[in-house]
Amino acid sequence: MISSTVEDYIKAIYTLQRESPTGDASVTKLAHLLGVTNGTVTAMGHKLKDAGFIRAEKYGGMKLTAKGCRLALDVIRRHRLIEVFLVDVLKFDWSEVHDEAERLEHAMSPKLMERLDAFLGHPSIDPHGDPIPDANGKVREVAAVALHTLAKGREAAVARINDQDPAFLAFAARHGLRPGAACVVIEQVPEAESVTIAVAGSVPVALSYRAANRVLVHVNPPPQAPPRTPGREANPAKQRSQDR
Repeated sequence: MISSTVEDYIKAIYTLQRESPTGDASVTKLAHLLGVTNGTVTAMGHKLKDAGFIRAEKYGGMKLTAKGCRLALDVIRRHRLIEVFLVDVLKFDWSEVHDEAERLEHAMSPKLMERLDAFLGHPSIDPHGDPIPDANGKVREVAAVALHTLAKGREAAVARINDQDPAFLAFAARHGLRPGAACVVIEQVPEAESVTIAVAGSVPVALSYRAANRVLVHVNPPPQAPPRTPGREANPAKQRSQDR
């Protein structure tokens, strides 16, 4: 039986690896992300290495083994399916589901996960636009760029919101910045590091580059990536027909 603590570490290492230019997770960043001390991370690192989940990198970094990657993707799959369920079925707001999913992801069995996946119609993204790994651990990543990088007049579609902060998600929702929403850049002001955008059906809004960096968009949205509709009907048969 793998503990919830081990799963939290493995998922955190996976996240940091993807953000790191060297492809590993440093002890300091891992400690900051998990809210523990460097010494606690180092001690757990020895246990994870002995269990075959990680290998130690130069200068104390950690990198997942194939076994560790499988576990990380399994936990992420559980987490994101739970988020879809909470939003689509239980009608939670998308700004409050992350913490709930953090607690529930450790209690889900493989059988329950597959039943939930089927019930939801095999969704490919969670409410924030993050891809959901499939049953084989494969992730269908779609190229997306930060909103602030687009030139004036450029049209795009929101791909994902790369921030779980409830306040920012509430702000994004107020201005229509949800996965699938069409938008256009009205003005770029590099001197002020701001970009003004118009989202279909919403009033134009100015964003700092820092805020716009959290919104990833498809410049040419792929037809096979359907937009999510918050609170969509969770009937499996109906959902599958919608996703085709």
